[in-house]
Formats: sequence, C-alpha cells, structure tokens
Amino acid sequence: MQAIVIEPYTDQYKEDVAALIIGIQQIEFGIPITLAMQPDLASIPEYYQVNAGNFWIARSGATVVGTVALLDIGNNRGALRKMFVHPQYRGKTAGTAQSLLMQLIDWSREQHIREVFLGTTAKFTAAQRFYEKNGFVEIEQTSLPSGFPIMSVDVKFYKLVLHN
Repeated sequence: MQAIVIEPYTDQYKEDVAALIIGIQQIEFGIPITLAMQPDLASIPEYYQVNAGNFWIARSGATVVGTVALLDIGNNRGALRKMFVHPQYRGKTAGTAQSLLMQLIDWSREQHIREVFLGTTAKFTAAQRFYEKNGFVEIEQTSLPSGFPIMSVDVKFYKLVLHN
C-alpha cells in the first residue's frame, strides 16, 4: 500500500470523488441516493472551498481513497461533510480517516472555527464510534445551529468544540 497523501480538492478528481462517495453510499450501505441528489458534488470549489470551508481528498498514488469537507456555516462554526473512506483504506492501521479528520480539525483551528457539527445515518455505526473516539458528542437535532444543512438520511448529530 502506498503512502496516503491528504491534499485540497481540485477538479481533476471530480469524477473519482463522485465515484467513491456514490459507491459507498449505494453499494456498500444501500442508501438510495444519487449524484443528482447531491448537487454539492457537481461544484465542490464553489460549495465547500469558500470562506473558512475546504474539501480534502486522500490519495494512494493516483487513486482517491477518501474525502472530507468542512462547510462554513457562519458564526465560527463548520459542518463536517462528505467523510468517506474506501473500505481497503479504513481502520487504525491505514489511518486514512484519522488523517482526514486531523486535516479538517487543524484547518478549522487555523480558520478560527470554534465548533464543528455533523449529521450521519443510522447505518454508519463505525463512523459514529470513530467520531465519538475523536471527541464528538452526540446532540439532539434541535441543538444544531440554524445554518446546518440537514440531509434527509441524517438521524444522528454530533458536535465537537475546538479550543483554539
């Protein structure tokens, strides 16, 4: 396995990012969501890479094996979005998800983000454990800030308070 490289998204990876995310959503987890239902993936720079937001990919060689995004939702708050890792690159040994999350947290601190929120589906139980191990605390949907984009499949919500 080649070393994992974490870098900001560029449009040269547009198709690879969409294929990774859709594949995990539809094939692995059976979530009935399409690319058309995720217009953010059609314009990642305009949607995520503005203000304090960003979007990162994890690469092994030329292959995109992971993604994570920070959406700036205002008031020094961010929404963690599009955290997906190819099954062969998951787990503590590979460290891909941890590297992606640390990139997002480091960036958030540099951008003076104080709180990071996320929503996830009931099916992503391993992801829920991962977030909890990394300091995210489950919150009620009613505790989300008004700018948080709730997806129809999201049923569990988390918050991480960053101490800059």
